Parts: sequence; C-alpha cells; structure tokens
Amino acid sequence: AGIVSAKARNINILNNNDGSSIESFIQTDAAVNRGNSGGALVNTRGELIGINAAIASGTGYYAGYSFAIPANIARKVAHDLMQFGEVQRAYIGIQIREVDASLADEKGLDQPRGVYVAGVIENSSASKAGLKVGDVIVGIQGNSINSYSELQESVAQYSPGDEITIQVLRTKDPVDLKVVLTNESGTTARVKREESESLSDLGVSLRPVDPETAHKLGINQGAEIYELRSGKLSGIGIRKGFIITRIDRKPVRSADDIRKLLKPAQGGVLIEGVYPNGVRAYYGLGF
Repeated sequence: AGIVSAKARNINILNNNDGSSIESFIQTDAAVNRGNSGGALVNTRGELIGINAAIASGTGYYAGYSFAIPANIARKVAHDLMQFGEVQRAYIGIQIREVDASLADEKGLDQPRGVYVAGVIENSSASKAGLKVGDVIVGIQGNSINSYSELQESVAQYSPGDEITIQVLRTKDPVDLKVVLTNESGTTARVKREESESLSDLGVSLRPVDPETAHKLGINQGAEIYELRSGKLSGIGIRKGFIITRIDRKPVRSADDIRKLLKPAQGGVLIEGVYPNGVRAYYGLGF
C-alpha cells in the first residue's frame, strides 16, 4: 500500500535529446523492487491507475519513492501497438519552457503554472491554429496544464489528425484555439508497422511516403527513413525523416527498389531526396 504524493513527475531517467520521450510519472511511496516493473498500480477500488516503472534508489532496492506510468498513457500505447504496430505520436509544433515566478508575475498569474510558448515551428499545427510566441498554455480540452510534463502527458493521449482545444493566456486574456495534431513529419497520416521495411546493412528502416506528405512536398514517390541506426547512411550524414526519391536518377518507391538499385552498383551512387521541411539534399554513398 502507498499514497500518491505527486503527479506528472519528470525524474530525468530517459534520453530525451530530441524531446520525444515522455516523462510524466505518478509518484507514490508504495514499495516497488527489482522485477516489479510492468506491474499494476491500483487504487482502493481495484482500478488500474498506472504501470510501475521506476524507483528512486542508490542501491537498486526500494528506498521510499516509486514511479508509475499513468494508465491513460499505457492504454494509448497498447491500443496503437495492437492496431498499427507502433505508437502514433502526436505533435503540436512548439518550443516551450516552464513558467517561473517572474514570468508568472509578468503574465498576471496568481502562481507559476502553465507552459510558456518560446517558439512556434513554421507551418506546424501550432502556427496554423494561431499559437504565438508569448502565449502561456494553461489547459487542454478543459483540463488544466501546470507543467511541461502535464502538457506531454495530455498530448500523448491523442493521435495525428485529432483536433484538440488548447487554452492559452495572451496578454493576460484567455484564448481558446483549435489545433489539429500532426505526426513528426507534419502530416496527419497514421502509418502501420507492416508498411515499414528494414535495410539492416544500411542501418535504416523505411516506409513508402504517405500521399499527404508527397503532395505537401511536391513529389510523386519516395521511401521515408523512419528509423536511423548506426550504419552506412548515418555515416554520410543522412538524418531521420529523409525521403529517398532517387538513386542515380532512378525513382525510388520502396526499400525493395533501393535493394535492386544498390545491388549492381560499383564504386558509389548518388542518393537524392527531401526532408519533411522541404529541404532537398544529395548524398554520395561509396562502396
């Protein structure tokens, strides 16, 4: 047994260099030890409220605090894995920072709360919805947002293509904005894992570019690098999200096309493509 002492806790245990990892844990003093991760955290009515995931300890054994993934996030992840084979992560398209005491005073808040919009990505969901630098996000779908972790947890419950209402404070006045969430590529497409193909020798997993992205970028075909690992392509500077459209001027639509074009190649090839932001790039791959 234990007591919930905090929600939306960020304990900095995940590698979050790209901002994609979600840390919004339920903190309790329920005893959790090695081997308990993945176990249920239930309330007094026997209802699932979280999945045990971590402890605060210097020895590896319970020392007073444990942390659980909220059930609403776990439920969304499980649903996506069963239906699509991968998590359908939704994005707003903003750069943010926490609201401290001085910023709260400037914005007329009675206490530090909300998330400050420090930047809006061009052509993102946020920019299309009218979010502006200087806005303070204080709610999503009528639920209060007090921290970055709460914002992450709230958005994580939705998928690309979902429309949400974001409540912001703008020059101390409340404003409601309708935002259509997108995927990492900036479209509303949801992609199934079985559409992805792996080229282990190149260190990538690819999938056919979805029609919405193709139309947006003005291309007819392409294979998107969905996962990038250490390999030949990362070694020449190609980044995740790059859409390969041609190899030695021959069109590419799938991983199979790439295999066929690389198999007879000698010396090297020229890889052409475009990134989701519209920047075209060319890379030389030697053998």
